[in-house]
Amino acid sequence: MPLASCQHGIDRVFRREHSDCMDDEGLRYPVGRFREDPQPTPEKHAGWIDGIAALPGEMGSVVQGLSDEQLDTPYRPGGWTVRQVVHHLADSHLNAYLRTKLALTEEVPTIKPYDQEAWAKLPDGCAAPLRASLALLEGLHARWAAALRALDETALQRTFHHPEDGMLTISRVIQSYAWHGRHHHAHVANLRSRKGW
Repeated sequence: MPLASCQHGIDRVFRREHSDCMDDEGLRYPVGRFREDPQPTPEKHAGWIDGIAALPGEMGSVVQGLSDEQLDTPYRPGGWTVRQVVHHLADSHLNAYLRTKLALTEEVPTIKPYDQEAWAKLPDGCAAPLRASLALLEGLHARWAAALRALDETALQRTFHHPEDGMLTISRVIQSYAWHGRHHHAHVANLRSRKGW
């Protein structure tokens, strides 16, 4: 599907389903905004890693049984469709996994950011079936969780440099991506609840 067609389809749904919640913080951030825990503990890290490990199954469950029309419904006005959310998770978490591995094997590597909005508008991000991204998440998160569970406290403080966000530790990556998974899962779960799907 051409890029313009993806956006056109989203705009058409917005016109059909006007909402009074255009700026609703709860729709945009259903589990709250990310806040780094300044005092992470081994127990907290274990919980966050468990959340990362569980995400593929949780996403598979929350999208199960949705029709193509439902998958192509935005989770909020101005937001991505359910389909785009799932493909975005695969894109985003693959990048995070690679950044983690770079931080573990190189001294303060500088990573390359990517334009997540542009990626979400590519045909594989806005029109492809979900099965490939769900399968990718399952294998990716199994590897990622195994790698993270093996880290000691020193390794958790290894860093990489993000050109836009500065110096980031692996600990922060664990926290933010545990949040990121819950954040997008809640987008879909809340949409299903609101729509009665």
